[in-house]
Amino acid sequence: MRLVSAADLPALFEVNSSQEVTALLPYATWSSMGDGEAWLERMKSIQATGLALQFVAVLKSTGTAIGTCLLFRFEEGSARAELGYALGRAHWGQGLMREALVALIDCSFRTMGLRRLEAEVDARNAASARLLNRLGFTKEGLLRQRWVTKGEVKDVEFYGLLQSEWSTLESRHGVV
Repeated sequence: MRLVSAADLPALFEVNSSQEVTALLPYATWSSMGDGEAWLERMKSIQATGLALQFVAVLKSTGTAIGTCLLFRFEEGSARAELGYALGRAHWGQGLMREALVALIDCSFRTMGLRRLEAEVDARNAASARLLNRLGFTKEGLLRQRWVTKGEVKDVEFYGLLQSEWSTLESRHGVV
């Protein structure tokens, strides 16, 4: 995991131009490198406010970006943030996003001092729900008609993880 850079855009275009990858995500599928450039400018702008950090998940062997992880909507007073992520189709089912999120969650709680992480997941995204459950997140509810994306209104499941729960998982099982 590392912060995103402009050099990552070609690899991220491969991830985000896939209809299969973005089908259940709350943003449009990239159709050109211009979409990627606009996204990167938006991420840089949001990061400059201190309200988000955009990371890329990279293959250890090559350093190539294979997905993204985002911490956003920081609320300093509440010590909370939201988590978002996407992984290239070629890397599904290999435990790579789990590995990336373990590192990001651990950093969020240990280094950044967050107390709570939240995630919203399209109610049809069973794989993402399973991943969050394996990481110790609790499904806290259903947000009806929460997202409007790709011309469609979508229900979203809402998940939360507390720092104290993460610490308990770590002490029982080592790194989650």
